[in-house]
Amino acid sequence: QVQLQESGPGLVKPSQTLSLTCTVSGGSITADYYSWNWIRQPPGKGLEWMGAISYSGNTYYSPSLKSRTSISRDTSKNQFTLQLNSVTPEDTAVYYCARVVVITNEYDYWGQGTQVTVSS
Repeated sequence: QVQLQESGPGLVKPSQTLSLTCTVSGGSITADYYSWNWIRQPPGKGLEWMGAISYSGNTYYSPSLKSRTSISRDTSKNQFTLQLNSVTPEDTAVYYCARVVVITNEYDYWGQGTQVTVSS
């Protein structure tokens, strides 16, 4: 059973960098044909895909967030990390990490989500 767990600060000040880590257990982030994704849901809005890192280490970003987003991984810890720069209150959301089966483009495992509030 694969488990994903998000961690990071729940409160970030405007203009600062939001940094979240997803720790994966029960499966390797380098296992073939999976991508590891970050998704967020602002209050009262739908899910927004932010970006992903593949099993081979390639990264992909939402065009609307690409200029502010960086996703990296630490294979020794089986973790992948999201950094979102220059945050504003509009970045307040529940942030999720999730695994996608590349061949089918289906999400099969999700973290429970973590609330991040951007406020001074």
